[in-house]
Amino acid sequence: IQAVFFGICVLTDLSSLLTRGNDSQEQERQLKKLISLRDWMMAVLAFPVGVFVVTMFWSIYIYDRELVYPKLLDNFIPAWLNHGMHTTVLPFVLIEMRTTHHQYPSRSCGLAAVCTFAVGYILWVCWIHHVTGVWVYPLLEHLSPGVKIIFFAAVTVVINVFYLVGEVLNNYIWDTQK
Repeated sequence: IQAVFFGICVLTDLSSLLTRGNDSQEQERQLKKLISLRDWMMAVLAFPVGVFVVTMFWSIYIYDRELVYPKLLDNFIPAWLNHGMHTTVLPFVLIEMRTTHHQYPSRSCGLAAVCTFAVGYILWVCWIHHVTGVWVYPLLEHLSPGVKIIFFAAVTVVINVFYLVGEVLNNYIWDTQK
């Protein structure tokens, strides 16, 4: 998600630079579409999912790393790559939020999109378990079916809270409070 999002950010910036001073209405229309996509991805995916990944991963890692990142993985994934996936997301998304104003969708549409993503991801994780018999996240092996449902519901709520935090933070930084 982060790689695609930041790729779109670069593409948006390059397109903006290359079309500056150009009177082509078609290029301007395409640039506006790209900016809308960038803003939607920031609001619905990059910020809430990025903050969620960092906070959840490191909270669980500190509690018991075997639940999210078994020591065995150290043999295959170097520490710098682990930080690239689970740490650098947060400062980069905060820098992006501070340096670029993002237009958030309406709250109901934004929360619906975040919920759709969360439920889709949870279903994907469950599908992988159904097909392989292995949970992608070792933590899930230790939860009973009822607790898994509560956990998945809580995860969805937390991601929605992070969406709202992103919206409030964006409005605060850019003083766009209505």
